[in-house]
Amino acid sequence: MAARFEVRHQPAKGYHFVLVATNGQVIATSQHYETHRSCLNGIDSVKRNAEAPIQDTTGSAA
Repeated sequence: MAARFEVRHQPAKGYHFVLVATNGQVIATSQHYETHRSCLNGIDSVKRNAEAPIQDTTGSAA
């Protein structure tokens, strides 16, 4: 099974999405969106920008 986005709704908070890994673990959670459409737009934004470089500002060496 591939990783997946799940759209969730919480009354009084709105919509948010989670990114679920192939093992079923949630690996990312979004902000809350007022509308379902804006939540879907957020998912599209993550998909478009997922190839972004890592910028580590902690100063830690790996």
